[in-house]
Amino acid sequence: MSETPGQTDGRERPRAHAGSLDVIRALTRPRVLITLLIGLGSGLPFMLFGNTLGIWLREEGVELAAIGFLSWVGLAYSFKFLWAPIIDRVDVPILGRLGRRRGWLLLSQLAVGASLIAMAVIGPQGGLTALGIAALVTAFAAATQDIVADAWRIETASSDEDQGLLTSAFQLGYRFAILGGNALILFVAGAIGWAASYGVWGLAMGIAITATLFAREPVDRRDLAQVTGDRPLWSPRGLFDAVVGPFLAFLKTHRTAALLMLAAISLYRLPDFVMGPMTGPFYVDLGLTKEAIGAMRLSAGLAGTLIGIAAAGLSAIRLGFGTTLLIGAFVGPMSNLGYTILAVIGLSTPGFAGVLFVENFSEGFAGAALVAYMGSLTTLGYTATQYALLSSFYALLGKVLKGFSGAAVEGLQVGRELMDAYALFFAGTAAVGIPALVLCWILDQRTRRARREAAAG
Repeated sequence: MSETPGQTDGRERPRAHAGSLDVIRALTRPRVLITLLIGLGSGLPFMLFGNTLGIWLREEGVELAAIGFLSWVGLAYSFKFLWAPIIDRVDVPILGRLGRRRGWLLLSQLAVGASLIAMAVIGPQGGLTALGIAALVTAFAAATQDIVADAWRIETASSDEDQGLLTSAFQLGYRFAILGGNALILFVAGAIGWAASYGVWGLAMGIAITATLFAREPVDRRDLAQVTGDRPLWSPRGLFDAVVGPFLAFLKTHRTAALLMLAAISLYRLPDFVMGPMTGPFYVDLGLTKEAIGAMRLSAGLAGTLIGIAAAGLSAIRLGFGTTLLIGAFVGPMSNLGYTILAVIGLSTPGFAGVLFVENFSEGFAGAALVAYMGSLTTLGYTATQYALLSSFYALLGKVLKGFSGAAVEGLQVGRELMDAYALFFAGTAAVGIPALVLCWILDQRTRRARREAAAG
């Protein structure tokens, strides 16, 4: 998941996606409901070691620079391709009796729940180092859960149409969990406190754990073995196939365009990543309450997300992956400029609603466009590893740079008011999206030229 809320794989195409109504009608089928709940578990921890944690820390008076550096725990998602080969090839001890996918999935879910409870117990009062370690464990376990949840979903599907249904169910659960982690939890924290809220969210992982216990293990690996071989991971050839094989397969499939694709993917969501750690502290410094933030995220934010995802899906069907990716590269940074405007005009309910709508629309559109595009590039046979590789590329640079976001705002504040520093910072993060826009335009032109040549031939 995906670091990205919502996952896909290379065997599906936009027309194979099921809509939310199709998923809701299919929830009477146990396999679809289980997939939705596993998606819920994948999305549940995502905001709790990121933007939501930033709000908690800022309310406790933690400096912006420290909040920015602490966001580096999310780098676990960017390096998950390093241990994805182990998950692809090795059974987890003891729990492996449930099957390779279910064993790893159950272990990672238990680790996520336990580490969230540890964050609740430690809190900022227990020291940022101890809290940071607990957050890092949460991020590592959550990234592992994403790897195996994607693999389980892909291998469980019996056809492209089935894959579309399961992917949509997974996305629906993931989106509900994200909404709970960045909006609903604010109301809960206002009522019972931050520590108790994190404890409740940790216990809520029991929902996904139950779903995993009732899930069925994908048993037929013969098709995958034909691609990856059946060599032991600890043998030289097996290790090479597991670690290097997915990357070589990508290069072989896409040839000269491969590096251009990887560059565009790595820069695509950079404005969102760099801005991310400062949105929560900005809300607090602007004077917004947890309840006000949560209410607006559940209204204007939710509406923007749903409309943005729907628009991206329609665009992918009508215009294709490349053009949709190009549009997403343009609309993605628009939310950053919205924050600049809000910092200039000050606290305003209509202004805040408009900014949140634009932010969630642009993130929904750009995120769905990138997920669909990455899915179109993957190769069956390296289920966990290749998708983990692509999703790591898209997040790595942004998650490294976002650690400096707090220091950047504090540096811009020298000789200025805090809101002026925020305004300059958000405008700068919008400008960071220009290289991705150029690369996506080049990719789109290459795609159009290839189509014309194919038609002429």
